[in-house]
Amino acid sequence: MSKIYVIIPAFNEENGVGQVLQEIPARLVDEVVVVNNGSTDKTEIISRENGATVLHEATPGYGRACLKGIEYIKDIANKPDVIIFLDADHSDYPEEITQLIQPILDNQADLVIGSRALGNKEKGSMTPQQIFGNWLATRLLKLLYKVRFTDLGPFRAIRFDKLLELDMEDKTYGWTVEMQLKAAKKGLKCVEIPVRYRKRIGVSKISGTVKGTVMAGYKILFTIFKYL
Repeated sequence: MSKIYVIIPAFNEENGVGQVLQEIPARLVDEVVVVNNGSTDKTEIISRENGATVLHEATPGYGRACLKGIEYIKDIANKPDVIIFLDADHSDYPEEITQLIQPILDNQADLVIGSRALGNKEKGSMTPQQIFGNWLATRLLKLLYKVRFTDLGPFRAIRFDKLLELDMEDKTYGWTVEMQLKAAKKGLKCVEIPVRYRKRIGVSKISGTVKGTVMAGYKILFTIFKYL
């Protein structure tokens, strides 16, 4: 049976992380790792209360938090087969992990992206700039890297050995697109499945501010052209 780990980056997500952890299918997942990315609220306490392993990454950065989780898992004697990345804000549906990992378990994929574009989005769950940014980024990926995606959704699953082969580097907003373009360059089998998406709990640190939106857009475009 495949060994499955979940990595959840979290910055001040005390209102959402508990629900996320409670909704993860316990029968499928061997360990959930919450990377507390400099939170000043009760994110750590609530995560521990709900059975997660909590790591600390004081320096802000989504990619940096993901890298912290990977480093922890690399030191485990019995390595997992599959890694799932999931946000802590309750915008995704953790119970859909079952569908997310199935293409990997069926040996039909190395990387599975949960696509919000293909699934059902709650009205207002994504800002217009997020929708446009995803459209632009995926079109550029198709043009420059000859790979077809519809979304840069953070809810994703990947074989652990393939993840290590990607040698991920980005420490902030370019994490998701870096993974997808590197997977394409290395010839990994990539598929998308439709996932549901709802309004997050709390305000987004990226799309919820003008600065965050601009910085994220810049970093995504910079990353796309960086690896040509």
